[in-house]
Amino acid sequence: MRNHVMAGNWKMNKTFSEAVELASGLAAELKGGVGDVDVIVAPPAVDLKGVAEVIEQEQAPFALSAQNVYFEESGAYTGETSPSMLESVGATYCIIGHSERRGYFGETDEDVNKKAKKLMEHGIVPISCCGESLEVREAGKHVEFVCDQVRRDTEGLDLSDPSKYIIAYEPIWAIGTGKTATADDAEEVCGAIRRTLAEVFGQETADGVRILYGGSAKPGNVGGFLEKDDVDGALVGGASLKADSFAEMVRAAM
Repeated sequence: MRNHVMAGNWKMNKTFSEAVELASGLAAELKGGVGDVDVIVAPPAVDLKGVAEVIEQEQAPFALSAQNVYFEESGAYTGETSPSMLESVGATYCIIGHSERRGYFGETDEDVNKKAKKLMEHGIVPISCCGESLEVREAGKHVEFVCDQVRRDTEGLDLSDPSKYIIAYEPIWAIGTGKTATADDAEEVCGAIRRTLAEVFGQETADGVRILYGGSAKPGNVGGFLEKDDVDGALVGGASLKADSFAEMVRAAM
């Protein structure tokens, strides 16, 4: 049985003090517990330590994720953050391959694969994103496109513990646009992703990997996604920036 995951990607929002306030508000909202749901928040890099302190001091029922990482341990990589740096501030998850990183900064599947391997060496769980553009979907090639991404992103990974790797399916056309894939749309692709994992790693491993939906997920629609067999939670953008709305989504996953 796979635990549901509710992950909040704060993107480039919240100053240090605002992030601490949001984390404290979420801790208060969830003080009654979250059941078997794995709750994760991903603040900007400069806010990681502050949110980590809130988690520790308030015994908050959520874990800390970074939004990005570089695949080298150290060196002359100005502006980058290594896995060991994330580990040192208490991050146990890290988002990689988000469409905004791919689109704005030219990240490739090869980059995503390298990042996943390096994170897993440090015991940090990758939340590896994949998804198609509107052009690809309208051409009817979205399943093939996403499954090819997954094959490249997971090449050579050790998934002997499949709970330590998460995939987030985010159709690019539904991220921050107000457009949302239907629950059936999400199940079609998430199911195909699981079948692809089974082909590469075996059915037992595929059955253990959590696959999330992302793309304008919010309290009003998340329940429909969670009813689907192959959708194990959500990677949430804007709705995670308010403690009450994100907590409502967590409760829907319980």
